[in-house]
Amino acid sequence: MNATLTLKNRIIFTAIVTLLIWTNLAWDYFHDGVPTHYLLHRKDLPGISNWWGGIAIPLLTWFLLYRIKKRIHNKDSNGDPKNLNNILYGLVGSFLFGVLVSFFFTIGSDVPGYMMIGLFILSFFIPIYRAECVLGFVLGMTYTFGGILPILFGSIFVLIFAIDYLAIRSFILYLISKTSSATS
Repeated sequence: MNATLTLKNRIIFTAIVTLLIWTNLAWDYFHDGVPTHYLLHRKDLPGISNWWGGIAIPLLTWFLLYRIKKRIHNKDSNGDPKNLNNILYGLVGSFLFGVLVSFFFTIGSDVPGYMMIGLFILSFFIPIYRAECVLGFVLGMTYTFGGILPILFGSIFVLIFAIDYLAIRSFILYLISKTSSATS
């Protein structure tokens, strides 16, 4: 993979995401109207129109691509292709995860709850709090849930996953290393 995350690539990716979001909003507007999504899927809670996603998703995309670029270039790897592949795998994998959660939610299955529990377990082993995972997750869920709800839930999950991976996992590994060194 020779691609790097240049300014031109970030602009192109953000433009594509913006075009897709606004195309979807235009389609909704001219057919059944732009939907409003309610917190926790309850009409007695506040609703959030999909129009907000037309602004929030491109801004989030630009910001997260900037964070990915900054992380790549602040490390010693200097754009190492292996690092870029890992970022691409995280983006595509979390996108597919978001699409699956959306699909199972729309058919009324209980699977999304189990998938989220699986994410909490996975967050101890893989750093899924990173920007590419958040971006993929949000983009994968945007068609079904609009732009704002995936951003809200993604932000909450990122905080939890970062605590899991950076704090709890590190503490457990520290305890394991201390107990193994004390027994030897």
